[in-house]
Amino acid sequence: MKISALKELVQSGGLDEKLIELYGEEALASQKERYLKVLTKGQELFGDEDACLFSAPGRTEVGGNHTDHQLGRVLAASLNLDVIAVVSLRSDKVVRYASEGFTVEPVDLSDLSIREKEINTTEALIRGTAAGLEKLGYRSGGFDCYAESDVIPGGGMSSSAAFEVLLGTIMSELFNDGKVSAETIAKNGQYAENVYFGKPCGLLDQMACSVGSFAAIDFADKENPVVEKIDFNPADYGYKLILTDVRASHAELSGEYGAVPAEMKCVAKVLGYEVLSETNEAELTANVGKIREACGDRAFLRAYHFVKETERAKLQAEALKNKDIDTFLNLIKESGHSSYMYLQNINVPGAIKDQPVALALALSDSVLAGKGAYRVHGGGFAGTIQAFVPEADTEKYIGTMENAFGKGCCYVLRVRNCGGIRII
Repeated sequence: MKISALKELVQSGGLDEKLIELYGEEALASQKERYLKVLTKGQELFGDEDACLFSAPGRTEVGGNHTDHQLGRVLAASLNLDVIAVVSLRSDKVVRYASEGFTVEPVDLSDLSIREKEINTTEALIRGTAAGLEKLGYRSGGFDCYAESDVIPGGGMSSSAAFEVLLGTIMSELFNDGKVSAETIAKNGQYAENVYFGKPCGLLDQMACSVGSFAAIDFADKENPVVEKIDFNPADYGYKLILTDVRASHAELSGEYGAVPAEMKCVAKVLGYEVLSETNEAELTANVGKIREACGDRAFLRAYHFVKETERAKLQAEALKNKDIDTFLNLIKESGHSSYMYLQNINVPGAIKDQPVALALALSDSVLAGKGAYRVHGGGFAGTIQAFVPEADTEKYIGTMENAFGKGCCYVLRVRNCGGIRII
């Protein structure tokens, strides 16, 4: 279908049902405007060509805080914030990718070798996605693409993973009859980021963006994590998912983030293991003396968080499958308390005056007063917190947060039931 015809389809309401499914009825008008903007820009850049529309979501971590790097369990969910793209097939092997705000050089996929000059670039992810798929026996090819994203960078929603899932979905649909599985697309995104982009990331972000809805992931088998999709929407039970950006910088925090897995691995080594998923609470506490001497008290506490949290993620998934919203919310609160008390990723050590994550949690406790749930989101120390807020308390909750962190700090989100998709 020509881009001009796609624009007419959006304007006439031909995609309304799909857009409501992805974003909710309340967002229909704004999403139609957004899609028309992307289509118009794509037409300006590439002409009125035959084209398709694609979407890939951001994600939120719900359970399993700092467990994936120890091959534990995680519960994550796809969000209605996404990257969308209009894509036209090319007859050659060149990918021309454009997006608002930055320039990407054309990538010729006839050469899939790693290029040092492309490390840490979008070009590397494009080339790496194609290389990974071809290595697995799939095909790749050239296309023109204009994309725009509302996945918030630095907010724990994995904008880079959403982009990788978008690329994998495009190549699956255009060149492989849509036969590349969501799990393979996720693993291939990780490959592109690790090998071509040069970032040693785990698989959580890509898998959560690719699978859709809630995804329960067990990383015990590092090469083949077990992924279970669970269809569940908190909105059906009267809760809004709200992320609050505490507007604190991640700068100079790499040492704090790196210390978490380092200390956990220190404890595992004392016990004779590579990662903490090989131990359990009884063995951990039985060896507390040796662990304190070799790794310190904080390391023990962080390991204690892990063994409880990885089991908690499993229980959260079971609660969702049983449609037990109360147990699910209680487990989220337990997870948040464990991150605060034992994992200790709420405040930056030594920071007395500035403790924005802790402040946001305290305000959540005040507004919710035992209802819903709240916890730190993602790596911690800065960034965002997550809350499941009763609809009746949403306005008060947002007002309280904005009073502390400024207008626009809250994002009211929906859990999306699908990962990367071709819309039409």
